[in-house]
Parts: sequence; structure tokens; C-alpha cells
Amino acid sequence: MKKTATIRSQDVKRAWHLVDAEGQTLGRLATQVAQLLRGKGKVDFSYHVDGGDYVVVINAAKIRVTGNKLTDKKYYNHSGYVGNLKTISLDALLRKDPTLVIKHAVKGMLPHNRIGADMLRRLKVSADAKHAYSQVSS
Repeated sequence: MKKTATIRSQDVKRAWHLVDAEGQTLGRLATQVAQLLRGKGKVDFSYHVDGGDYVVVINAAKIRVTGNKLTDKKYYNHSGYVGNLKTISLDALLRKDPTLVIKHAVKGMLPHNRIGADMLRRLKVSADAKHAYSQVSS
């Protein structure tokens, strides 16, 4: 009887993917990026092994959202002190730092543990079409 072969973390082969966010909807883009980071499209996928690839997202400032999300969607940050809840709208965050919008959306779709944190480190987001990663062909 054969045992099921699972891949070890040191045997994972990581590829680089370039994703253009221009004109794409935020949630649909985030699910595509999260699947690449997790490695769910690979034959040797295992939940307990970080087998995903590197993902470079360009043109984050040109992301599209539907409905009234630009004004209605809020991002919250709280330090833990009384009365220190900070709120920023999606429109204001896109003007301030559009890379944070994509990172936040993808982070919510990854596992909330150490493996998810490692996956998020392999996400590289650029606000415009230029990126500093020579491994990826533009």
C-alpha cells in the first residue's frame, strides 16, 4: 500500500506572476492573487505547507470598485486606547496609498496564522506600472 506523497516546504518551487490591476474589480482581483499566493492551483497543494508563488501587482491606483464603495466602505484602525478609533474611506485610502487597499483585501483571504503571514510577504504591490522585480517579465 502506497502512502500519499506530500511536498515538503524546502522542495517547493516558486514562480513569479505579474498581475495588472488596471480596470479590474477589487474583490475579484484579490481572490485571484490569494489563490496564487496559496498555491491552490498546483498539483501538490497541501493546506499545511506554504507552497505558493510570488505575485507582483501593478497599477494598484487604477483598481475599480462597484456601487458606492468609494464613499461607503471604511477601513478602521484602533490602537486599543479609549476613543482612538481611526476611520478612513476607500476613496481617501486610494489617494493616500493605493497599495494598502489591495494588501488589505488579499490579507483577509489568506489564513490568519504564520503561514498566511509568510504568504503575504510574497505579495509585492506597485501603485503604477513600474516595479523593481527583475524576476518578473513585464
